[in-house]
Amino acid sequence: MHSSTNRRGIIGMSIAMGLFITNDALVKLVSASLPGPQLICIRGLFASALMLVVCQSLGAFKRNPDTGELPIAQLLNGPLLFRASLDAGASLVYLTSLFHLPLPNATAINSATPMIIILMAVVAFNEKVGLGRWLAILVGFVGVLLIVQPAASGFNGWALLALFGTLLHSGRDLMTRVIPPRIPSLIITLSTVLSVCLLSGSISLYQGWQPVNARHLALLACASVLLSGAYFLLIGAMRGGDISVISPFRYTALLFALALGWLFWGDMPNLLALTGIALLVGAGLFLLTHGPQRQSDALDAATD
Repeated sequence: MHSSTNRRGIIGMSIAMGLFITNDALVKLVSASLPGPQLICIRGLFASALMLVVCQSLGAFKRNPDTGELPIAQLLNGPLLFRASLDAGASLVYLTSLFHLPLPNATAINSATPMIIILMAVVAFNEKVGLGRWLAILVGFVGVLLIVQPAASGFNGWALLALFGTLLHSGRDLMTRVIPPRIPSLIITLSTVLSVCLLSGSISLYQGWQPVNARHLALLACASVLLSGAYFLLIGAMRGGDISVISPFRYTALLFALALGWLFWGDMPNLLALTGIALLVGAGLFLLTHGPQRQSDALDAATD
């Protein structure tokens, strides 16, 4: 059972990373014309409207037949609110740093997320991580560094801000595990986009808004669809299976980024990057074929 759950989680995580990367590319395009909080707020408005329609259409707003709980009570669930707050802070902090850092440097810092999550899972859920999986995760991270080849000159105060955002993202994903199973993933997704929209909107009111044209709106509307789908798949991936098996597949974001760079801009990886790709793929195949033999009792309790 855990093997099939892990496979579903890996597929969901990998697709989510592709959606996140495409969303980031669209947001970075708009960031040349609009302030960060404003564009994040606009994207959040689109995403919130989309998720409200989806939740209504799929019946997520109906009273829970088993507990009689209303959706508003689910949205006010403590762990859910805390997770949404972490996500809102992480989104603003990381995107702000991304606007001031070379993309390879920001990507390299954010790629530490799987290792941070797994360290947290070992402490919080007593998940058992063998030496082989630790080595595979480390090899994957080395592969990431070879692919992005960040410049030492790019690591500065903005890099520390990106690291803080990475820590917040890691905490957000770990909190996904403790949200009660009775709360649908659609409701969790809705709470996430609403929290990001509210926080960025509040900040943008102090900064003032710049004129928005049709191109900005079109790009941010597309980004909101990608972001909503990515959130939903990421939440589903992190709610089941083994964190130390599923989380490292965040590294697939780099493969999507390379594919987009080659497809749209003709960017070809150099020898170091090709070596990194080989390490990344090899680490992923190891994790895919060497899953854990048993799940710890603490982790089972967290997902029951």
